[in-house]
Amino acid sequence: MKKIYFILAFALMVALAGCKKYLDVNDDPNRPIDVKESLMLPPIQMLISQNINAGGDGNLSLVLQQYLQVMALNQVAPNFGTYLMYNVDMDGDWNNVYVRTLNNLNLLKIKAATNGNPKYSAIAKILTAYTLGYATDAWGDLPYSQAFLGINQPNPTYDSQQQIYVQIQSLLDDGIADIAKNTGLTPGSDDYMYAGDMAKWRKLAYTLKARYYMHLSKAPGNTAAAQAQLALTALTNGMQSNDDDAKIAFSGAAGAENPWQQNFLPGTTFVLANTFVDAFTTRNDPRLSKMVKPAKQTGLYTGRQIGLDEIGSLEAYSIPADFYAGANANNYLVNYTEALFIKAEATLVVSGFAAAQPFYQDGIKQHMTKVGVGTTDMNTYITSRGTLTAANALRLIMEEKSIANFLNAENYTDWRRTGFPALTKVKNALSEIPRRVLYPNTEITANPQPQQKAKITDRLWWDVN
Repeated sequence: MKKIYFILAFALMVALAGCKKYLDVNDDPNRPIDVKESLMLPPIQMLISQNINAGGDGNLSLVLQQYLQVMALNQVAPNFGTYLMYNVDMDGDWNNVYVRTLNNLNLLKIKAATNGNPKYSAIAKILTAYTLGYATDAWGDLPYSQAFLGINQPNPTYDSQQQIYVQIQSLLDDGIADIAKNTGLTPGSDDYMYAGDMAKWRKLAYTLKARYYMHLSKAPGNTAAAQAQLALTALTNGMQSNDDDAKIAFSGAAGAENPWQQNFLPGTTFVLANTFVDAFTTRNDPRLSKMVKPAKQTGLYTGRQIGLDEIGSLEAYSIPADFYAGANANNYLVNYTEALFIKAEATLVVSGFAAAQPFYQDGIKQHMTKVGVGTTDMNTYITSRGTLTAANALRLIMEEKSIANFLNAENYTDWRRTGFPALTKVKNALSEIPRRVLYPNTEITANPQPQQKAKITDRLWWDVN
């Protein structure tokens, strides 16, 4: 699959991708200038899976996992894990988001509308909302309304994060409306996520609506109760089982390996952090062996402390187990368990901790079932965690959500808006724990904007104390 991805991606990006300001106006007679929707969709989905969700050709997703103290570099400090960042570090990620993904999703949306294929248009809009959400939760204000006008707008002004969130909900609503149109072509094997099952795309769209409603529970002009009720309403049409997970499958053959497996290969110097690994032991969590591999050197579950002054042996540290980082593992973008924990949190806000309890427990059960924990161990663990109370409910919900959303950038947003899982800054930290990433140097040079002066400790619009 990966070989197909690169071939299609190359053809698509050369034919359609933007130059420095998102549009290539040069036509090469030796290369195609018109690509069908069925050829555009697979490489776009693989770009999202490889380079946005898993950081395969960039730093951002990997950096966020270090901020969350899930991953660690086996390098001496300072490094990303101790909050060292330069603007140039984000150049590749901005290119992944804008030139390679959002620009081509925009072209797919236009192509689908022109050809009367609303189902492809729906997928393009839903994936645009997903990618925009990922980007704005990392950088804040972004170019969007003027971003894809090419030579007509070479220096797009940034939309505020508040405006971006309006666009995200509008894209999801429009995508849902397109799904309801019974015309045009239906994707099939070219849809790596759902094989053209538009009912599942609809559930994904509603689950994303709930996600982004909850992000704004503290945002200026919003209330937690109102946002929680919006999320609960959306989830009535959201994901209903683990079968609804938005994921990309990998065969594990040479050239078709899961991208997280590639991130933890020996030459990458990435291992798991001790904060993440040790928490399994503290909780007496039966998922430890399902999610973490023992260190080759010792046979023990050992994470590396971020910020150390010396390099250790890579074989002295744990890496993720095969369920998430085996060569043939699925790459999970959005999980059904996230919908359950959103429902638990939203119910906590609207109706209190006792009403949230069954959704919280179901989230744990569904995740444990997914990774292969037996019923007895599952029930013992849930009992050991106790029942929700006014004092512990948010903490427990968010802790369990972060485990079920392993390696997902959504956990960084949840930490910023709730404070859970609780983190303290690492050894040899250069600042407080970052609340965003820097704007890329290429964008600062090509399209200067006042927002680009932001520091990594500055809060986003929705990130309110």
